[in-house]
Amino acid sequence: ETSVCLKNMMRFKAAAIHLGLTGLIGLLVTVLIFMFWYPGVYSELSGGFALLAIIMAVDLVCGPLITLIVFNPKKPKSELWRDLTLVAVMQVGALAYGIHTVWVAKPLFLVLEVDRFKVITAPQVDNTALEALHLELRPSWLSIGPKVVAIRAPLNSAERNKVTLEAVEGGRDYAERPEFYTPYTGDNALTALKNAKPLAVFLKKRPDQLKAAQRIALEQQSDLHQWFYLPVMARQDWVAILDKQGHIQGFLKGDGF
Repeated sequence: ETSVCLKNMMRFKAAAIHLGLTGLIGLLVTVLIFMFWYPGVYSELSGGFALLAIIMAVDLVCGPLITLIVFNPKKPKSELWRDLTLVAVMQVGALAYGIHTVWVAKPLFLVLEVDRFKVITAPQVDNTALEALHLELRPSWLSIGPKVVAIRAPLNSAERNKVTLEAVEGGRDYAERPEFYTPYTGDNALTALKNAKPLAVFLKKRPDQLKAAQRIALEQQSDLHQWFYLPVMARQDWVAILDKQGHIQGFLKGDGF
């Protein structure tokens, strides 16, 4: 009986050590995801929280829990190290696949598309077009959040007809074509206001977002009564708050709006 208790204690100790290492790595992954890839509201707007939860759940199963099952101090050392090495390899593989999935799904661009903003992820755009972008617009592994961009007008009718035809046939529209991206500054930012509505209109329909709007106004040291809004197309319904120059000041939940 004493031997069984000692064996269980050693199993739980091994699993606890593995859990601690898993937690440390999980913390680093969390910082990477929420500081660079899904900062601020994008953790909700683009599903960052849900993706991280899946990664941590799989990592926990593939690591400490399996260690708790396979660890047996009575095994020959060579066999024990083989088992633990296989567990580690499986866990690293699952973690790498999870991180890759989160990277692929991360928001690369927030594109002004006439009367709304649209969140664009990697699978929605062509890699060749991404590589051809100017450095200031090109996303990287450590880019903090998506790049905010506008869309330039087609250069001629042939270019316009090509995009229109491909969009009708199920291809990419302007928002999914980096070759049409242009910096969201100056006149491009002001164009967002052409179709924007006063923020008061939104808050009248969603009074539950008033406190959040007031908090953003306090942070920006601005008057929310001078703000406007446009809807944001993403995994969830949100709205972007714009100032009088068309610059984005923050985001509010627009679920059901």
